[in-house]
Amino acid sequence: MSEVQDWNRKIIEEFRANAGRVGGQFEGAPILLLHTTGARTGEARVNPMMYLDFDGRRFVFASKAGADADPDWYHNLVAHHDVTVEVGTETYAATAVPVTGTDRDHIFLEQARRYPGFAEYQQNTKRVIPVVELIAKD
Repeated sequence: MSEVQDWNRKIIEEFRANAGRVGGQFEGAPILLLHTTGARTGEARVNPMMYLDFDGRRFVFASKAGADADPDWYHNLVAHHDVTVEVGTETYAATAVPVTGTDRDHIFLEQARRYPGFAEYQQNTKRVIPVVELIAKD
């Protein structure tokens, strides 16, 4: 198991043991677990990440801490838009839709305003950090 996988596993365990709350660097931050399907493998994947509820919509950010490549989970949801979301004690099916243009910029700026680390992530990379809306299925 890689260091990142082990770190994610610990966050996931803490999230589930504490009704969606975690400590450490994420203490007090809005965290969800995003379930995707591997783009190449078809295997189920789960990744903890910060999210933004804004204007009645829910978003996640493929920041990868400002790395020059998108995170694997982003490639997975581009290939397979059907995802599952865990927030607190709620789990629901959703469709993941990348947000582009001025809508993307507006949403990313709000996340960076609330959590300045996201502005630093964008400054650290030449790529435009993807913003993804998670639209709950009825």
